[in-house]
Formats: sequence, C-alpha cells, structure tokens
Amino acid sequence: MLVLSRRVNEEIFIGDTARIIVLGVQGSRIRLGVSAPPHISIQRSEVRDRMATDRPVSRMTHLATDSGKQTVMI
Repeated sequence: MLVLSRRVNEEIFIGDTARIIVLGVQGSRIRLGVSAPPHISIQRSEVRDRMATDRPVSRMTHLATDSGKQTVMI
C-alpha cells in the first residue's frame, strides 16, 4: 500500500487516465474528487459491500461525464 499526504487541491494520478483530488478537509472528514474513464468502476466500500449482499443502495453520487471521463465525489 502506498501512503501519501496531500493538501487541499493537490492531486494523485493513477496511470494516465485516473486522478484523485483532495477537495476539502473538515475535522476528520476528507472530500475527494475522482476522475476516471467510464470503464473504470469507482465505488465506496460500504456501497460495494451492500451490492455484494444484494441490499438496495440508497444513494450514489455520480456527476456528469466530462470529455469521456466519469467524475464521482466520494
């Protein structure tokens, strides 16, 4: 596991097509923005766990696609 420290508005790139941006920090909560091509699945762990147990997912936050990439705020 790679462990990185980032500040607000700093980015992490995964390969050439995916990036993670630190949008904000409030106390112990961090807002991240993830931009990746549509074929890459982006899920929060609790959503993935619910899907694995076939429980309904109450809310997923997907933002509009931008130039062939999906953007998800986690």
